[in-house]
Amino acid sequence: MMELHDGPLDVKEIFGRWLDEEARSNYGAYIPFVGTIRDEEGIEALSFDIYEPVLRRWFDDWQAKAARRGAKVRMAHSVGDVPVHTSSYIAAVFSPRRRVALELIEEFVEDFKANAPIWKYDVKNGQRIYAEDRSTPMEGAGLLAGGQKNEE
Repeated sequence: MMELHDGPLDVKEIFGRWLDEEARSNYGAYIPFVGTIRDEEGIEALSFDIYEPVLRRWFDDWQAKAARRGAKVRMAHSVGDVPVHTSSYIAAVFSPRRRVALELIEEFVEDFKANAPIWKYDVKNGQRIYAEDRSTPMEGAGLLAGGQKNEE
């Protein structure tokens, strides 16, 4: 229920597939969230590095939280370069109840933004420049915790 894709996400394909896969479930609410790369500060794209083992543990914890409320979370995220005006992140909650879905999607997206082990780089003039202000520091992660400015 967590997917990692190289490059930008095909939002229509992913949402359509998720809807098809859940079509026979008895969920009454489906709340999606799509994160799109904005054209700002002269970037051509954002580029993403992910520490997958920690992200999978984080996601599994969220699956358990959602299950305790009778719901399910799904997520897709990009690895590598994602041009402006395309999607790098999709999250969705399926729930029997609207209120649970609305609450869980907000909690999930906010916790993802604050705690997911994903490092972001601005792509300008074809160069990846570490975007410290957009990345999640991880204790013990060495340079990825905040000291890296450029990647060769």
